[in-house]
Amino acid sequence: MAQTLVIHPQNPEPRLIRQAAQCLLDGGVIVYPTDSTYAIGCHMGDKNALERIRRIRQLDDKHNLTLLCADLSAIATYAKVSNSAYRLLKAYTPGPYTFILDATAEVPRRLMHPKRKTIGLRVPAHPVSRALLDAVGEPLMSTSLIMPGDDQPLSEIYEIEDILDKQVDLIIDCGSCGLEPSTVIDLVDGIPVVVRIGLGDPTPFQ
Repeated sequence: MAQTLVIHPQNPEPRLIRQAAQCLLDGGVIVYPTDSTYAIGCHMGDKNALERIRRIRQLDDKHNLTLLCADLSAIATYAKVSNSAYRLLKAYTPGPYTFILDATAEVPRRLMHPKRKTIGLRVPAHPVSRALLDAVGEPLMSTSLIMPGDDQPLSEIYEIEDILDKQVDLIIDCGSCGLEPSTVIDLVDGIPVVVRIGLGDPTPFQ
């Protein structure tokens, strides 16, 4: 059974954040809030946890996975960022945007798109996810909590507990979360391409 931690959405309790971070470092799969929706994630280096997430979401290897990063310097470690891309990242992070970029050698191959060798990157604005990133000290592998066959992500804790209680290790309860996933922008070729319209305003990239 998954453990549920009730964490304040604006002022996350450090003791509870440390507990959630330790679960990730121990190879756990957790559900946690972002500034767009609840997400499901694991430590970026844990192969078994990643495979569990793929099974839960029924994702094939062509799905663009996302690294949740603490800041721009972390993004620059894991992605090849041109000057023009950096200006956009600086202007629109943190926030509800995921940017697709060419991955660097620091990204495990299993996280990259198998043909394009790209990776999604995001800097969240939610206090809980930011506190988690600080506590873990490395990016999290993350994907929106949209279950197979659903159009919208799970947003209510009672639904998440009912469906995922035996499939994840920890659920962070911050109350009801949003229903719009992040807006996805492809920056691989230097010209922004809107791949998915979500919570973030796509107008600056069109």
